[in-house]
Amino acid sequence: MAPTPVTIQTTKANPLYGKFIDLPGAEMGKVVVRFPPEASGYLHIGHAKAALLNQYYQKEFNGKLIMRFDDTNPAKENEHFEQVIKEDLALLKIVPDVWTHSSDHFDTMLKYCEQLLREGKAYADDTDTETMRKEREERKDSANRSNAPEKNLALWEEMKKGSERGQQCCIRLKIDMKSNNGAMRDPTIYRCKNEPHVRTGDKYKVYPTYDFACPIVDSTEGVTHALRTTEYMDRDDQYYFICDALGLRKPYIWAYSRLNMTNTVMSKRKLTWFVDEGHVGGWDDPRLPTVRGVMRRGLTVEGLKEFIRAQGGSRSVVMMEWDKIWAFNKKVIDPVAPRYIALDSSAKKLVPVVVEEQAESKEATVNLHPKDPAVGTKNVFFTKNVWIEDVDAATIKEGGTVTFINWGNLKISGVEKEGGTVTKISAKLDLDNKDYKKTLKVTWIATDDSLEASQTVPVRVAEYDHIISKPVIGKDEDWKAYINFNSLKHIDLQGEPAMKAIKKGDIVQIQRKGYYICDQPLSGDSPLQLIAIPDGSSSKTQTNNAPQNGKGKAEKKKAAGAAPAISSGGSAEESAFGLEIQKF
Repeated sequence: MAPTPVTIQTTKANPLYGKFIDLPGAEMGKVVVRFPPEASGYLHIGHAKAALLNQYYQKEFNGKLIMRFDDTNPAKENEHFEQVIKEDLALLKIVPDVWTHSSDHFDTMLKYCEQLLREGKAYADDTDTETMRKEREERKDSANRSNAPEKNLALWEEMKKGSERGQQCCIRLKIDMKSNNGAMRDPTIYRCKNEPHVRTGDKYKVYPTYDFACPIVDSTEGVTHALRTTEYMDRDDQYYFICDALGLRKPYIWAYSRLNMTNTVMSKRKLTWFVDEGHVGGWDDPRLPTVRGVMRRGLTVEGLKEFIRAQGGSRSVVMMEWDKIWAFNKKVIDPVAPRYIALDSSAKKLVPVVVEEQAESKEATVNLHPKDPAVGTKNVFFTKNVWIEDVDAATIKEGGTVTFINWGNLKISGVEKEGGTVTKISAKLDLDNKDYKKTLKVTWIATDDSLEASQTVPVRVAEYDHIISKPVIGKDEDWKAYINFNSLKHIDLQGEPAMKAIKKGDIVQIQRKGYYICDQPLSGDSPLQLIAIPDGSSSKTQTNNAPQNGKGKAEKKKAAGAAPAISSGGSAEESAFGLEIQKF
């Protein structure tokens, strides 16, 4: 049976965010939680939620976080993936108090299994897999269920030797074959696997199942609260049955909803297929939901925490849209992302502007962020010849006044066209005119190559779309039928000289286009390589879809507003308190 719930004191939650359970029985300084991934792959965003939730309670109660590798299956364990997971946790800024392995407790689990066999609470079963599955479905006892303890222990010895006879058997816990809960119908707790383990070598020929190891190791390592997703709830009774059968201290289990994202596959098998088939560039491809992938695409740890904060500790299983997580991320990066100017340099996209009174090139220093001088400054060059984009040039009229961002107002003295297309614009300085309220605003870059410092920067932008075209794929549908094989496109830009300073991992805003993260800095003949960061306003790519000169203002205003709260669901018994992000 589960520990008796205690009265939960609640605090008023921020209505914009989710609800979090105030852990029953939790004492300040005594809470111990754990994150137990299997070292068989890269962490994805669902694992990140689990790890960050555990870290939250570690910090909330000034407790301890155990990082435990679940290495109970020798066929799946890999030292490489252990290192990968450590690196992923470092990316998430998670620092466990203790690092352990389930295999640290193999001897303890062997003794507990033998105890159950001696006490008649478990038995050795040589029933073939298909028959065993059928009997469990039909709630029919195995022929071996009534074996004497002596026979069970003899077969157990064969299993420990890894003999041919031993490999025919498994150990099953004797619970209740008539139970409505399938997890209680005599589950397997030990298997005979005559293969080496990455840490213990050939020492063992038998290995515990995760369901047997979990309550034992949790109890042994002092875990007070075991957080796991709702998909494990049917196994909670089994967890506590094992604790009772062995006389172990029982941790408190709290279930929360698994993170499900639209247009996404999360299974290791499917993600591995994408990598092995070469449909993505690797495990850090920005189209994958791996921790490395989403962070390479520009998702910040703070943005991810804000997203998880909005969900709270809810048990309601919902399908989340990626736009929501990117909207939270935008709230984090917008106040600190330095602003730069870059123009689409595709064929016939750039239109020359001749500033008639700008006889010689000049230089000025301006803030990188309009609202925060602390972000830094950049140098801007004012030259006789500058470029603007064709979409802006098409809206400019002779005699009008246009505001060139970071320069000032210019009076348009001439507009030349060929076949209705603007090919050249002439302008005069009107810098004393400080009225910018109703003027057309354009971004521009200088083109005076005579000054080395003012030379433009070649920029290559990668824009990624969903690699799965359908938001939700049904259980009976072929997921491969919805693969988007055109989920990546590249756009070439010319950037202002200040972009030479952008380093790998820097997040910037290109004005009137969007947010980007630097994948590779400018180097030799290689352009500055940026990845477009979604901002939550649209699932479409952004570089060529930004509102121009006031067009689409309603959509832009809506996108810039506060991200919508995500309903946390949950029961009336759940305690709620606002999750302070700094506690992460």
